[in-house]
Amino acid sequence: MSDTDKQLEIEKLYARSKKQFPGVEDLTVEELDRLREIVDVVPVDVRNPPEQAVSMIPGSITSTELESDPSAYAGRTLVTYCTIGHRSGLYAQKLQAAGFTVFNLKGAILAWTHAQRELVDAEGSTRKVHVGGPRSSLESSDYDPVW
Repeated sequence: MSDTDKQLEIEKLYARSKKQFPGVEDLTVEELDRLREIVDVVPVDVRNPPEQAVSMIPGSITSTELESDPSAYAGRTLVTYCTIGHRSGLYAQKLQAAGFTVFNLKGAILAWTHAQRELVDAEGSTRKVHVGGPRSSLESSDYDPVW
């Protein structure tokens, strides 16, 4: 599958999921870049620890970190992400109900790879990204899928 086909599939899957959290605003990677120029943005990775161990968006916190001290993030803009945007959209909905300013990253970490953005692991920069398995291996061809 070409990268263009993968991007189209990510968009299709995200659009289907978006119906479950219609009140949550989403952002593309490029819109996130612009937002970061004007407000304090905290990316929140809602994936599980084994997924996060493979790689994360630089500067991210985990949902566990957020939940352990939510007051530390009051007044900051949160941007949730997962693999494609479904889990993070549902989580963003909960955060929104709790009074946070929150957006969901459209296409999530997979869209991040197609925008050719850096991912990090415990050792620094990496080209690995966790995907659910061979059928959901929709990362940019410049990245290595892990499942």
